[in-house]
Amino acid sequence: MEAVKQGSAAVGVRSSTHAVLATLKRAASDLSDYQRKIFEIDEHLGIAIAGLTADARVLCKYMRTECLNHRYVYEAPLQVGRLVAQVGDKSQKCTQSSWLRPYGVGLLVAGYDQTGPHIFQTCPSGNYYEYKAQTIGARSQSAKTYLEKHFTEFDSCELDALVKHALMALKETVQSGELNAKNCSVGIVGPDMRFRVLDGADVKPYIDALPTDEIVADADTAAGSGDSAAVATTADEADSAAPMQE
Repeated sequence: MEAVKQGSAAVGVRSSTHAVLATLKRAASDLSDYQRKIFEIDEHLGIAIAGLTADARVLCKYMRTECLNHRYVYEAPLQVGRLVAQVGDKSQKCTQSSWLRPYGVGLLVAGYDQTGPHIFQTCPSGNYYEYKAQTIGARSQSAKTYLEKHFTEFDSCELDALVKHALMALKETVQSGELNAKNCSVGIVGPDMRFRVLDGADVKPYIDALPTDEIVADADTAAGSGDSAAVATTADEADSAAPMQE
């Protein structure tokens, strides 16, 4: 679980029609590229990861194989909840054997099937849960606070508004620097589209649409109130000192 808590943040939200993932990418150094955090599993679902990327690739390969086998046998996509349950069983087996270690990765699974859009979270312990909105990774509590304030709006949101909410929640987890098109990715899926990952220029319009003016205005207001307090304090000191001089 500690590996998941120290991984880069990931956010998942869903409306009545779409499911959206948003992740914060990290770079090992200034010379390296950012690591991918969102992976397409099948046409109707994808995952966002927080934790050990190597373990995530193992589970990603397993999930893709299960989806391919199901399509080959039944000629239909695998239900999202059933696949998540299989991943939970596979993760749990690693916790009951002395010669194995648990997978050090948490997954947010976004998918769309005949029952609608879904957001699932899986844990290294084998537990899995379905959510309307969820976040995992480092400093995820800040993003969770944002989601808890706005989750009642998600059901009626259009896709663009839903992506905006996901990025606003992700922005709460940024400790240094700022959220930009290079260090974040977005995954979307819905009834009229296959799972798609947005990076770089594709996600830039959503980043530019985030309300940055409110943050600047709040900072200016705080600075102004601080200056006013300082002026008032100086005036009070001057008034108290004046009788003493007489």
